[in-house]
Amino acid sequence: MAVDELDTRILRLLLEQPRTSVREYARILGVARGTLQARLDRLERVGVITGTAPALSPAALGHPVLAFVHIEVTQGHLDEVGDALAAVPEIVEAFSITGGGDLLARVVARDNAHLEDIVQKLISMPGVVRTRTEVALRERVSHRMLPLVESIGRSARG
Repeated sequence: MAVDELDTRILRLLLEQPRTSVREYARILGVARGTLQARLDRLERVGVITGTAPALSPAALGHPVLAFVHIEVTQGHLDEVGDALAAVPEIVEAFSITGGGDLLARVVARDNAHLEDIVQKLISMPGVVRTRTEVALRERVSHRMLPLVESIGRSARG
């Protein structure tokens, strides 16, 4: 999907000021509210904007341990294991991957003992052959989209 300069400015505002009203966004951007709403609707319809939920901190919710668990799955059981992962609340994301393993899960835990319990639960799932866990020590780059949006915006102008 082509994102033009106005789309880029809209996305930047959404990322920097997520709790602002559409009316205020239109005022800041100097465009009609209807124009802004049409752009927002299009960005949602084509999947650029995928949600409006607040970003939550697992650490602030009592789960400061972050780990990435590589899961090797018995051939032909990827969908069943993927569905089973969705039932584990401490798994905040999971992806099918290439390379070392079949799935990669981002897991949060209260402490290392809790992490071990979660990993044991994963190992006991039908279709799971083995797991490999890597514990994150410190976040170096927070989840972000603004640099990508700005890069795309520069390309649209160029």
